[in-house]
Amino acid sequence: MSLDSLLVSSDPQVAHILRPALEKLSINLTACHEVQAGSQVLSSEKFDAVIVDCDDMEGGLDLLQRLRRGKSNKSSVAFAILNGTTTKQAFELGANFVLQKPLSPLSTMRCFSAALGFMERERRRYFRHAVDMPVRLVFGQNEGVRATATNISEGGMALKFEGKLPNLALGKVVFTLPATTISLEPKAQIAWSDDSGRAGLRFLDVPQHSREQLDRWLTEKIKNSER
Repeated sequence: MSLDSLLVSSDPQVAHILRPALEKLSINLTACHEVQAGSQVLSSEKFDAVIVDCDDMEGGLDLLQRLRRGKSNKSSVAFAILNGTTTKQAFELGANFVLQKPLSPLSTMRCFSAALGFMERERRRYFRHAVDMPVRLVFGQNEGVRATATNISEGGMALKFEGKLPNLALGKVVFTLPATTISLEPKAQIAWSDDSGRAGLRFLDVPQHSREQLDRWLTEKIKNSER
């Protein structure tokens, strides 16, 4: 799985150290040399990781804080590059990992290797795979309402259906992942619906084994989409 990262730093040595380490981990690196440029990119593109030079670049800490208040990248894995002064503050502002200058290839590789699982999980979380999948919505003791899922993610799915949904709390959604025999029945709730027969579901409780199966399936779809 190829991941995407953004570096915001005016220090050329930082990119020189980071780029080869990230390439070994199949992490693409986009670099911005100014906070304003980094802010513009973050407002329009999604990244699995955002790396901010906080101590040696004016506005670095502010950018880290705005990252968590934004929309596109508020859940991205955030790395703060520090020069020995603001470690505690960086974590308070939303950094998940901290790298101390002077950077070295070994420390960089260790840090990003430790973060790789978090980045992959974030990619699965926002990735939505288009499907045309029959599902059954179970409301209370009712037999269920038939619908069609149009996309699915780690956290939920989008639906289309005919008629109106019952005015009851949704208990669970039952479906089999396309081209598999993997049947799942996660508890879910209706996140939104409209008058044109569309709705969005949010998964509330997915058993561990089912979660692992869904994660593997989505990971494979992500890989296929990148080929």
